[in-house]
Amino acid sequence: MLVRQASLEEALTVLATIKEFDHVETVESLQARIADQPALVLVAQMNQQLVGVKVGYAKSDDEFYSWIGGVSPLGRGHGVAQALLEAQEAWVKAEGYKRLTVKSRNRFAAMLRLLLRNGYQILDLEKKGQVADYRLYFEKVLAK
Repeated sequence: MLVRQASLEEALTVLATIKEFDHVETVESLQARIADQPALVLVAQMNQQLVGVKVGYAKSDDEFYSWIGGVSPLGRGHGVAQALLEAQEAWVKAEGYKRLTVKSRNRFAAMLRLLLRNGYQILDLEKKGQVADYRLYFEKVLAK
């Protein structure tokens, strides 16, 4: 597996394969969200096929926000999410950020387990919609 920096167009290629997302992103919506903040777009490739994505951006000088990501059905069960998480953490730390934050929902149990397994701590819970849609906010303080 290869994890590398990518374009927003490549990120969209992977996001389009993830049916769990109820909102369809576009290059314009991704760019609008990132705006002029420092950003990182990662993709994972297996056998020349894009199977995972992770997009994040700086929220401040010391906080980097892991905004959107996922693994296509073809990439699941192969450690793709873990590899993307590790690559993002390494880049964020190398860039001098002190905290990595992320939001997920109750319905994404695999993501919640991944975050907890990797030392992320729950900061807050936002009750919105059904229980499956409650938002959980996580933070990981990066070691120096």
